[in-house]
Amino acid sequence: MTSRRCFLGTSGALLAVPARSYAAATNRFAEIEGRLARHDLRNITKEDLPTPCMVVDQEIFDSNLRKMAEHCRNTGVHLRGHVKVHKSPEIAKRQLALGAIGVTCATVAECALMSHAGLGGILLTRQATSKNNIGRVIALAKRDATFGTVVDDPLAADWLQQAAAAESVKVRTVVDVYAGLTRHGIEAGAPAIELAKKVDASKNLKLAGIMGYSGGASHTHGWNERMKKSREDLSGMLETLASARSAGLPMEIVTGGSTGTYNIDPEIKGLTELQAGSFVFMDTLYHDIGGKDSPDVYGDFGMSLTVMTSVISTRHSHQCTIDAGNKALLRPTDQVKGRPEVKVENQGAEYGILVWKDGDKDFQLGERVELYPSNLDMSTNVYDRYYVTRGEQVVDVWPIMGRAGASQR
Repeated sequence: MTSRRCFLGTSGALLAVPARSYAAATNRFAEIEGRLARHDLRNITKEDLPTPCMVVDQEIFDSNLRKMAEHCRNTGVHLRGHVKVHKSPEIAKRQLALGAIGVTCATVAECALMSHAGLGGILLTRQATSKNNIGRVIALAKRDATFGTVVDDPLAADWLQQAAAAESVKVRTVVDVYAGLTRHGIEAGAPAIELAKKVDASKNLKLAGIMGYSGGASHTHGWNERMKKSREDLSGMLETLASARSAGLPMEIVTGGSTGTYNIDPEIKGLTELQAGSFVFMDTLYHDIGGKDSPDVYGDFGMSLTVMTSVISTRHSHQCTIDAGNKALLRPTDQVKGRPEVKVENQGAEYGILVWKDGDKDFQLGERVELYPSNLDMSTNVYDRYYVTRGEQVVDVWPIMGRAGASQR
């Protein structure tokens, strides 16, 4: 029987391969899907997977998790890793097993997913203001006393207090202080202190601490410039923290930080925990910000996640078409694994183009090509599972939080 590899390497092979062999390969799809559902992964390889799909290199992924865990142990700063990057309880559980104290979530739905998967120490970092979201926050607090949320407005604190009182529950609450991003955070100093006092005096809210997220620093190019930006952005929050402690306010949690500043913020001696999330996978935008030891490449963590595509047309010289386009979140800043000289271009909803100059390195029809994505959050949001691999072998499948219906948003 002609193998798929031989099929790809043979000129005019489409006509040469027996119909019976081609049909057998086609019919294997149902078998593969059934085995994936049963978690029977024996002899399933990357060649068996649909494209485009997300592939995780387990060796690099595990190394990333271990490195962050070791960093947190050495610095005494806890990890409450952000789940918006991966949206997967399987990944969160692995971080907890290595010493993380919980997870950080951007949406109520992410919190619910993690809570119902049995995880604790969940912190919602986006203030809830709608009746629907406030109600779901209260339900999470009733379910798990370790759950917490944030407020950056006295009115939002009032709404949360009223809802908590109606359900006779006490909600752990963190005051969100401005740290460079105008999208959220109460002004540092007196306004933040007054809000903290209000929360502390509320019967059904428990003041847990303070948050300051310097999102602008996370992707600042160059380690020294990134350190400068982070310290500038966090200065007001840290002054507020000192005032809060002088006033006798409980400050159990001082949370913030990112993958880009994981080895900067602990030196400020203020944060008790990091919200870093992207380090588990990394992407091209992070890869290019430069690290402490390299001005151009941020190599602290390996790039463990790729989007695997197939070459679907080779009719034009020095380029080929792949089956990942706008709907797969293909971007010109994506990079081809193992082929840094190849340029990535968008060509429509379902089509992408790879362009190169060296004619001796043409891609072949049907060849699998892996791309490093530019933005993990956005890319993850359009897929429903990770295929975890060791070499060519698929060793695990992790579901990604679904996107169907209001409860998933």
